Amino acid sequence: MEFFLVILLLLSLIGLSSLINHFIPYIPVPIIQIALGVTLATLPLGIQIPMEPELFFILFIAPLLFHDGRHVSRHALWKLRKPILLLALGLVFVTVFAIGNLIHWLIPTIPLAASFALAAILSPTDVVAVGSISSRVKIPKRIMHVLEGEGLMNDASGLVAFKFALAASVTGAFSLAQASWSFLVISIGGFLGGVILAILIIQLKTSIRRLGMEDVTIHMLIQLLTPFVIFYIVEHLHLSGILSVVAAGIVYTIHQDRSRVPVGQLQLVSQSTWTVLIYILNGLVFVLLGLQIPRVASEIFKDPSFNNWQVTSYILILWAALILLRFLWISATWRWGWLDKKQPQTNSVRAISILTLSGVRGAVTLAGAFTIPYVIAGGSPFPERSLIIFIAAGVILVTLIAASVFLPLLSRTEKENSEKLKEEMERTARLRTLEAAIHSVEESLTDENRGAAVSVITAYNTIRNEVSEKSSEQVKLEESEVRLKALEAEVRYYENLKRTGKIDRDTANLIEEHIQRRRLAQTNRMQYRSLFIWTLFKRSLLSFVKLFTPKHKERRKNRRLQTKKLIKLKVNMAKAAIHYLKNHITPENKHIYLGVIGEYNRLIMTFKLAKKSEESIHHAQMKRELQIKAFQAERDEIQHLYEEGDVTNDILRDIRKQINIREAYWMEETSVQSQ
Repeated sequence: MEFFLVILLLLSLIGLSSLINHFIPYIPVPIIQIALGVTLATLPLGIQIPMEPELFFILFIAPLLFHDGRHVSRHALWKLRKPILLLALGLVFVTVFAIGNLIHWLIPTIPLAASFALAAILSPTDVVAVGSISSRVKIPKRIMHVLEGEGLMNDASGLVAFKFALAASVTGAFSLAQASWSFLVISIGGFLGGVILAILIIQLKTSIRRLGMEDVTIHMLIQLLTPFVIFYIVEHLHLSGILSVVAAGIVYTIHQDRSRVPVGQLQLVSQSTWTVLIYILNGLVFVLLGLQIPRVASEIFKDPSFNNWQVTSYILILWAALILLRFLWISATWRWGWLDKKQPQTNSVRAISILTLSGVRGAVTLAGAFTIPYVIAGGSPFPERSLIIFIAAGVILVTLIAASVFLPLLSRTEKENSEKLKEEMERTARLRTLEAAIHSVEESLTDENRGAAVSVITAYNTIRNEVSEKSSEQVKLEESEVRLKALEAEVRYYENLKRTGKIDRDTANLIEEHIQRRRLAQTNRMQYRSLFIWTLFKRSLLSFVKLFTPKHKERRKNRRLQTKKLIKLKVNMAKAAIHYLKNHITPENKHIYLGVIGEYNRLIMTFKLAKKSEESIHHAQMKRELQIKAFQAERDEIQHLYEEGDVTNDILRDIRKQINIREAYWMEETSVQSQ
């Protein structure tokens, strides 16, 4: 039962990380998940999950790399084979030699063979971590293909080098000729093993289909088991299980592209299943990484033989050395024209810098570090095992943080900082959000709600036509100030009536809630959203409770009388705002003031229509539901655009504020119908 609760808690943390990332999207999900893992490990809950590397590889790495192999561009892998091999093979072996010697010179207590082992396990980049960061950074496609290919291939080369260096550390014996031959056998054998086993599994699925078994569940189960079975068999043969699942993923995709069998339902189920599975596995990898960090760090910080600041400096020095070596290696290959002969020279430094910082270390590095044995031949403790694991975990964190901070800066072009392009970016984003809202309403269209849907869509089309006209930051700022001044005029009118005792307590409470919503929509987005959600919840709860209360008809009659008074008061407040605006119009601010006056006139017209009860209650309810869905679609779309790097943080905040303002006006229009 305790194990189940731990798993449930870990899955909850994964969901929480996505929620946190929604509000602070500039922090990548992996870092949030690591932080949550660290927090969970430091709480006095007694949760400790021992890292079993063999289980970790087959449970997490195998399906993740199989999935990446299925989705990587085969054409790009072949076209970019030279730069990928230069990074996945050449840079790995250069890193092992150069960084290994640096580690031994920097920390003499770590023997040379163990230093090579640490350098080897630090050499592979993590395609999962790179993918998580690149999801919100606009990295050029060519560079992204190189990074994906490197991440898929260098795991094998780095782990093979690590195993040989580790064997040399344990036994004290090493043969370069034997290591080179074994590397070729393990790599090529692992790749071919994955291809052969994938073909056999595909033939099994074909045979099952020929028997008349088109059950999607069976075929999906075979597909899910494929990476685990292939990885286990190939590793049992002492070949590269990592390359085998990558190869199997590529074979699966080739077969799917060439297959003439209609498998539309299977593809749909497969996509949905793998999306959920990869989301969970990705999250678990980094949460588990966070869980391990406090335990590893405590072993170092509590050991009196280590100077804490000095140990931390080791991590920073090795990270800087890895970055410098990667930069120099890519620069050299770029100069020789091996990476991209067509790349303009002016962009080469930026592209090289992106490739350099994208060399993020991750799960493979930590899992490999935990495979280091506790003792060597003769029974002596493995030298500085805890320090090696601590350095590996530290380098993972630093590479993730550095990439998260600097990649968004490097991925922006100079043009993106220009005011003209910023305005065009915002206009495009606003149109995209409005189109997303219209699309969400169209998807919900039925014969029953057709009239309400057409009404909502018509309103959005009107806004979309208005957005076609560009407006500067200064104009939007002035509009916001004018709306606040008009709202203050409403407040003065209301307070004057309240002082003279012309407003009862219930009406006063509703009006003050109305004023608060309008003000927060202009000034405080977070408080406005909280108030909006609470208002919707309160109205729904009151409506539900009133259905079961006695004298429901009498209460409803009183509520209608209250609504009429409220409508009349809001109309008069709007007129007071219009009166104030007309008295302060000047030739310089005429276009802004007239725009806000137009908003008030439309609001008054809506109130009058509600007073006449031209729309049925059922129609109004359907319209409210569609409008709420449309607002959410707008917010989802602008969030998606920001995460994809298509808009800046300033534009994100500005469009959210505009949505809040329109939502506030809409709430006033609908509140009179729900009182």
